[in-house]
Amino acid sequence: MATTSNTGGGSIWGLILPFVLMFAVFYFLLIRPQQKKQKQRNLMLSQLKKGDKVTTIGGLHGTIVELTDDTVVLRVNDTVRMTFERSAINTVVESAPSADS
Repeated sequence: MATTSNTGGGSIWGLILPFVLMFAVFYFLLIRPQQKKQKQRNLMLSQLKKGDKVTTIGGLHGTIVELTDDTVVLRVNDTVRMTFERSAINTVVESAPSADS
């Protein structure tokens, strides 16, 4: 009465496959959308121009009056101008008309 036990003969693919599937799920649900959002944000920041009405990450609304590679000067009202890092701009509320048209 010899009984055979097959307890330790599993394939390496049976162990690796769940990790590969988890990585694929994380990539398509978390990593890839975040990279796409970051590319869109970088594009928006690179296309800023004078006259754009923007909102900062702190919620301040203003119009761009000066622009450099690193900083943005916003006109908040008739007398107040505030300087921010370019990366502090969250959204463009209204884009200034382009000079081409």
